[in-house]
Amino acid sequence: MLRSSTFRARALRSSMTAAERKLWALLRGRQLGRKFRRQHPIDPFVVDFFCVEAGLVVEVDGPYHDDQQTRDEQRDGWLEAHGLIVIHLTNDDVLTRPRETLDRIRALLRSGPLPPGEGPDS
Repeated sequence: MLRSSTFRARALRSSMTAAERKLWALLRGRQLGRKFRRQHPIDPFVVDFFCVEAGLVVEVDGPYHDDQQTRDEQRDGWLEAHGLIVIHLTNDDVLTRPRETLDRIRALLRSGPLPPGEGPDS
């Protein structure tokens, strides 16, 4: 039985923003040496991009995130309490500074993978 977060993730994949599409083009296919998933459900949330191996969540925030800062902080707290690293990038970061954006992600990937059994899929 599929969870509602799975259906939501599927819908979000088909309606990605321009910045999310650009970042996905830079992350897909293990271009940074790690596999990323897009619009991935991590109950009770759906995150923009997720690297299971590194326990890294990458969120691309548009202007609408200014109005939901409290919700974002609560989500980040929950994800971090479950051993994940969360990075927020703005649409502008991704669209106008892709090299610097990838450098930030690479630096977090170098911090290493999660120990076995400590990821959200465990």
